[in-house]
Amino acid sequence: MNHHAETDSLYYPVSKFKMTRGEGIYLYDDSGREYIDCASATFNLSLGYSNKAVLSAMRSQLDELIHITSNFQSNPVNTLASKLLAVSPPNMRKVHPKVCGGSVANEGAIKMAQHATGRTEVFSLFRSHLGQTMMMTSMSGNSFRRAPFSNIYPGTIQVPDPYCFRCFYGRTPGNCGYTCVDKIDDFLEYASNGRVAAIIVEPISGNGGNIVPPRGYFQKLRTFCDDHDIILIFDEIQTGIGRTGYMFAAEYFGVEPDAITSAKGLGGTGAQIAAIITNERLAGLPSHHHSFTYGSNLLAAAAANATLDIVSQPEFLANVRATGAYILERLDDMQRRYRSIVDVRGVGLMIGFELATADGAPAVAQTNALADAAMKYGLILRTSRYGHGNVLKIRPPLILTMDEAETICDRLETLFECEEAP
Repeated sequence: MNHHAETDSLYYPVSKFKMTRGEGIYLYDDSGREYIDCASATFNLSLGYSNKAVLSAMRSQLDELIHITSNFQSNPVNTLASKLLAVSPPNMRKVHPKVCGGSVANEGAIKMAQHATGRTEVFSLFRSHLGQTMMMTSMSGNSFRRAPFSNIYPGTIQVPDPYCFRCFYGRTPGNCGYTCVDKIDDFLEYASNGRVAAIIVEPISGNGGNIVPPRGYFQKLRTFCDDHDIILIFDEIQTGIGRTGYMFAAEYFGVEPDAITSAKGLGGTGAQIAAIITNERLAGLPSHHHSFTYGSNLLAAAAANATLDIVSQPEFLANVRATGAYILERLDDMQRRYRSIVDVRGVGLMIGFELATADGAPAVAQTNALADAAMKYGLILRTSRYGHGNVLKIRPPLILTMDEAETICDRLETLFECEEAP
């Protein structure tokens, strides 16, 4: 059967590659060829493919209970709540596990903020992703995502992100005074209805281009939120569970948000799990306003507990920081030698590098071409903004060894040597 006949029944397009197995950071196609997955599937395999400890925990749970209604207690879910609070910022008090994906975790955190404040509007950032539900699509920082769906969710205002390399306000780091925070006051005064419940931000933008805010940005944003009684929500769907070399990016940036959303890497090796972690103020949203059938799934909770046991170990997180630092150092060296690489940024294994044309314009076509060509060199790379962006992302599983980090960089070098446009 040819590829087209096999995939005709699928609603969405797929690549020509058919994958058959995975182990660690490696994925294998039906011809047996090996690829290093620098996207950790969809940035969710924090422990890589087929992690034995997580699979063992799931098998043990499989023999007891796979699922019950979340109205009942269970050891896996009770344990998960305790473990998440233990690795969260100290102001966190409650865990809402009755969600089964990042989109609905973000939506739930916003509902909590609206319920707690009695206000409705929400600020999000340019280029933000946030999720795929209609509410999250409407809060996206990309117009192409909202274009087909007019008036899907009112009361969302996008504000400039802390994209220092291409600052919206034309400032440079060190002398800007965090203009991108100060100017939110103008949006509050002139663009909102004056009843803003929350600001939701990705500490490091995931799909938006791996934008790392400058030190001090979040302290300024925290102060702004406190001054205006606005809830600060951290979307840590991608940055959480060790991705930055810290359990949550909130710790790296030294700030306490009012809520953190977690998913993706929480499942370790592919289990579907998510949670909303909140301070005391956001407690109290009635369950009927936000709960999902497969939230608090016991099999997924068992996987998450095993994942947290592994990732929270200091030596594990230290390795994430070390391998990430090595890759960043190699990319900095590549930037000096390849004209198209204009900015390298990242924390831990949340890494991206930006490509531009000779006149400094975003090199979107070249970015996509390099990502496509990378498969020839045994690398799976993802680009920013669903192919509309000019950033190549490197986010391999967190189990990455130093030897594997070196192999990734060597393959990147070969990719650019052979494929970079003259």
